[in-house]
Amino acid sequence: MTQTTEYIALSDCSPWGLIELKGSDRLRFLHNQTTSNIQALQPNQGCDTVFVNSTGRTLDLATAYVTEDSILVLVSPHQNEKLMAWMDRYLFPMDKVELKDLTGKIAIFRLIGSESLTLLKKLALNIPENPPLHSHFLVNLGQVSIRIAVGTGLGLPGYTLLLPQENALDIGEILHQAGVVVIDSQAWEKLRIQQGRPMPGAELTEDYNALEAGLWSAISFDKGCYIGQETIARLNTYKGVKQRLWGIKLDKFAPVGSPLIHDAEKVGVLTSVVQIEGDSCLGLAYIRTKAGGEGLQVEVGETIGEIITVPFLSHN
Repeated sequence: MTQTTEYIALSDCSPWGLIELKGSDRLRFLHNQTTSNIQALQPNQGCDTVFVNSTGRTLDLATAYVTEDSILVLVSPHQNEKLMAWMDRYLFPMDKVELKDLTGKIAIFRLIGSESLTLLKKLALNIPENPPLHSHFLVNLGQVSIRIAVGTGLGLPGYTLLLPQENALDIGEILHQAGVVVIDSQAWEKLRIQQGRPMPGAELTEDYNALEAGLWSAISFDKGCYIGQETIARLNTYKGVKQRLWGIKLDKFAPVGSPLIHDAEKVGVLTSVVQIEGDSCLGLAYIRTKAGGEGLQVEVGETIGEIITVPFLSHN
């Protein structure tokens, strides 16, 4: 699956979570809960944003889609209940905000590939040319209303489709007949490691903050207060990021959790790994900032690794 942009892949991401916020305070509330400037968003716009705790440690990387009367927040698999409870903790009686868990009621498809727009137009769907990342549009395919958002959650070209779960099979078949290649969760995992998207339970845990996780593009440094803002601002101002998430090429497999050794010293840890060709593997790993970055050679268990950049992550 290394050449995804040469065809159109379809990934069923319905196990991902979807939370709806309604009420007149919804923008302000999510703005105060996460790292991006949510209040600057207009209907049909969206952005990536990070849920962090009071010390800036990561809970999840989410995508917020603002509609005329709601915000749809796409969260990682199995994180919906946790984040619903987290937000509910900060809801006060005077807040005009309603939270609703739509997980399982809305199907989530991702079309991945540079020809995705061509396919959507072939299906007579009216999608603008070159719209901004995370912008989204409500369209109809037959009798089915679909929200189509720009972006795949991977840094690869394509679209995210949100539609009623009861229509998922029919729409999936239409897309399949139009020529998409259906990929399973293992193929998506391979793509997300190649691209460098961090995930909860692996790279996004309360052991790491959002800057260490390479999520700078999802953080606003001038939006004002939010949960964890003081810690993140201090780390940025005083250059306090002590470790960073990178890609790593491995000569052969090493288990997740393996320490990274350089000059007989532990400098990091392997957080994800996937086999690509032959014995070679790709992974994600946190590396101590002082140890170096791209090009660094490390020992990982019984194999050798080289630190590489990956498209999804940024470090400034």
